[in-house]
Amino acid sequence: MDEELRTVTERLRAEAGGSKEYERLVATGDLEELAEVLVSPEQPLWTRELAAVLLGVAGDRRALESLVLLLNHRDAPRCAAAAYALARLGDPRTARAAAALATNELRVAYALHPVRLLTELRAPESAPALITTLRRRLAPHDPFGKIALACVEGLGALGDPRARPVLTAARAHPRLAAAASAALARLPE
Repeated sequence: MDEELRTVTERLRAEAGGSKEYERLVATGDLEELAEVLVSPEQPLWTRELAAVLLGVAGDRRALESLVLLLNHRDAPRCAAAAYALARLGDPRTARAAAALATNELRVAYALHPVRLLTELRAPESAPALITTLRRRLAPHDPFGKIALACVEGLGALGDPRARPVLTAARAHPRLAAAASAALARLPE
């Protein structure tokens, strides 16, 4: 178990409050049992999250829908856990879902983890979604500076030349200038 997964399971252990169900689920290697949790009625959120993350890390695509819902959750730790599991899931639908969440203006306050996930996935959908999201964040007085910065850093990491115009525009914003210049330097000529 790596450090990120340990952090997730410790947070969920605290939410479970010493539940025997937590201990049973975290110890099981039975993917069928974990998948059953996702479709069983009246499960607490921590139970569904634990099952979805464990399935995702195991590469079981039945976790996709639950993880995408968690990626769009209002609680940042749940979003981070979902992004972690989705990055390991290996489902080609993941990038499309993350791109849809990152570019949804109605949910822009929750776009940070989808943006970071797109950068990690390096999928064909990644750069276009980050470009679109960043372009919108360059509006005057936009309150989502962290998301804009994540887009700039992500576009630099992706090194996609299509990002040049939006990164050039981002240099005019004081909070993004240094990161945009660094990202532009990483783009191929």
